[in-house]
Amino acid sequence: MKNIIKRQYKRIVILSSALLILSLSSSCSSDYLETDPTTAVSEESAYSSASNLMAIINGMHRDMYYRQNSSQGQNGQGGIMIMMDALGEDLVFPSTGNGWYVSTVRWQDQVNENGSNDFYPFQFYYALIRNANLVIANGPNVPAPNAADAATIKQAIAEAYAFRAFSYYMLVQIYGKRYVPGTTNNQLGVPIRLVANEVPLARNTVEEVYTQINSDIAEALSRLSNTRPTKSHFNNKVVLGLRARVALTQGNYALAASSAQEARVGFALMSNATYTSGFNNLEGNGEWMWGATIIADQTDYFGNFGAYMSRNYNSTNIRQNPKAINSKLFAMFPTTDVRTKVVDPTGQHTALGLPTTYSKFPYTSQKFLSVSTSDSRLDVPYMRAAEMYLIEAEAKAKAGDEAGSKVVFNAFTANRNPSYTGATTTGAAYITEILNSRRMELWGEGFRFFDLKRLNQGLDRTGANHSSVVVNNVMTVPSTDNRWQYLIPRAEINANPLIEQNPL
Repeated sequence: MKNIIKRQYKRIVILSSALLILSLSSSCSSDYLETDPTTAVSEESAYSSASNLMAIINGMHRDMYYRQNSSQGQNGQGGIMIMMDALGEDLVFPSTGNGWYVSTVRWQDQVNENGSNDFYPFQFYYALIRNANLVIANGPNVPAPNAADAATIKQAIAEAYAFRAFSYYMLVQIYGKRYVPGTTNNQLGVPIRLVANEVPLARNTVEEVYTQINSDIAEALSRLSNTRPTKSHFNNKVVLGLRARVALTQGNYALAASSAQEARVGFALMSNATYTSGFNNLEGNGEWMWGATIIADQTDYFGNFGAYMSRNYNSTNIRQNPKAINSKLFAMFPTTDVRTKVVDPTGQHTALGLPTTYSKFPYTSQKFLSVSTSDSRLDVPYMRAAEMYLIEAEAKAKAGDEAGSKVVFNAFTANRNPSYTGATTTGAAYITEILNSRRMELWGEGFRFFDLKRLNQGLDRTGANHSSVVVNNVMTVPSTDNRWQYLIPRAEINANPLIEQNPL
């Protein structure tokens, strides 16, 4: 039987009782990296039943949190979330620890075309795109002998469109120049690959990539309902949330606001008690819209998100380099705001009873708590209702509806700060207040690099608690710097003669 091709980035396609299809592939072939899978499932088997088709989607969701290579710092979406915040000013590394993500903090990854961290996002998202393309192409031909199978096939195809939209949105933000609302956006983005082959393709423009993203979002929404197996899967609310993100990036504020408002319906903001409980309960937290729950027999120990971002796991990285928040940002918020209560300005975290071997630094965060000191698992947040409130508030303010924005922003902020009596700022100062709240709320969840880029703001780490040794004196980076675009990986350039490199 014909096996699914294994190429540059592709993982083994395993046929087991769960039928997890975990393939990773490049956009082009690279003979020097070709190997044969030890166990492979044929395409005929993969598309022979509705359950097998959904197994591909299940495998894609697993890839979102599971390490696909030898580097423990590259654990799917969680690893990339850390990278995107490490590039910003709000996630502070008090020490170099044992080295993980320090090159990212120093803005060295995106200028090293041969570097693992420059290559990894390209590899990861194009792998998801390849599997999505396979499901989209083959799903309509999968047998559906009953209504349940037909519904499963419909869900799988819809999620494939959602995965493809999400992946291209991440790729174009990382490797392309920023989207500039009101312009042609003919700057180079990434190749749009809609077929699971390895034909060389040139880079599409940023505008073309966003057109494809929005098309895929529309396709996903046309097929999805509010039902799904678990919160790790897509449903219509999550895709509406994705549409809100994309629309905000494109400056389509009316669509961003309406999408965010519709997306958050049914996801109530968490209580203050829940907020301080460790951000580790995806299914039990009504505010969480989409995320990953890492089950015990699929843990990656020192590679999990919690092995780097929790305060309590007993790893060298956590003991030596606990993650802190920007002290200037922290000072903007009153002590009555619950978001300050997950940060200890002294760094002692006495309530956690940390062993004496744990280094203590000011302003370290215990927002994220792993299962225990010996178990690094914690649920990884991909999307929460809080983000939707903040998108709606920002979009309405920028669209000129400040009064409507304040209704949303005040309701959100009153939840986080019971003493809050309402926004008193106006105009640009009010929008800054929203953006600062977004920084505080979404700390550690992978948004800061993208926000700085879409807002055309430079990096500014000055006057805060950053160590000049850790950041290697990279305290400021102007918004015009070429480093806001990752270099296209050299492996891709070598394999694809049509690809064009970003300027250094």
